[in-house]
Amino acid sequence: MKVFLNKINESWIVDRVRNEWIELNGDLATPSVKNADIIWILSPWLWQKVSKKRLEQKKVLCSQYHFDFENYDFDDFYKLDKYVDEYHVISKKTEEQLRTLTDKKITSIPFWINQNIFYEIKNKKQLKSEFGFSENDYFVGSFQRDTEGHDLVSPKLIKGPDIFFEIVKEIYKNNKNMKVVLTGKRRGYLINKFKESDIPYVYFEMASFTDLNKLYNLLDLYVVSSRIEGGPQAILECGISKTPIVSTDVGVSSEILAAESIFDPKNFLKAKPNVDYAYKNSLEFAIPKGVEKFNVMLRSLHES
Repeated sequence: MKVFLNKINESWIVDRVRNEWIELNGDLATPSVKNADIIWILSPWLWQKVSKKRLEQKKVLCSQYHFDFENYDFDDFYKLDKYVDEYHVISKKTEEQLRTLTDKKITSIPFWINQNIFYEIKNKKQLKSEFGFSENDYFVGSFQRDTEGHDLVSPKLIKGPDIFFEIVKEIYKNNKNMKVVLTGKRRGYLINKFKESDIPYVYFEMASFTDLNKLYNLLDLYVVSSRIEGGPQAILECGISKTPIVSTDVGVSSEILAAESIFDPKNFLKAKPNVDYAYKNSLEFAIPKGVEKFNVMLRSLHES
């Protein structure tokens, strides 16, 4: 069995997934679509970069992440759907959405988590010292983009940055030692809101994996405030690094986090992190176990 994975080149989690899968499965991966038995379309909006002739000749697996039905191109989906043999989704919630659109086989598996990159660092005092922070600082984190790409100012509302801001504002009202930790590109909306409100924050735009893991371990709380999500991968990254996390009921949150860690924006203060519960569930998707779940899916498709 040979698998061709299309390139994304968007500095996105899926770029990392592609590179890791190829690195861990060198005997199965092929850079040649001609020599592939399976075409794995990791990024559905790039499907037209593969020739229709090859899509007709090969088994096709397509990963889907989430559907914003109010702003979705259904015509493009159905053009792709006629070539797809099986869909992969990373959460049960996306599976439910996708079942309203197609009768093709759907397999739901969260992307694996690399525990060699993300892991617990127990000496928090030393970490704070390394970054020049005070022992008394209370850190709340968000590591995913919050701003639309077209102007780098407008909020990407499906990610819920407005919800995150209101949560942070409420925490800061009661704890003046709070600081927000941001990473990643397109954080302009929240940065502007924090400046306007005099809420302290630190921003690490392009943190290395080493620093990203350290930043997770610094946090007293990570908040997923999205309205729509496929993952997000931050849930597994927090889980495996034992970072306290609470989340809206999106993506894989209900599959990884305890019920008390999932909140409605109207009652955020009731949410409580359950580190041990999230860690235990995240271990199910650690390497190599998490990768093998995908290889079972691929072998089944190949043999069908």
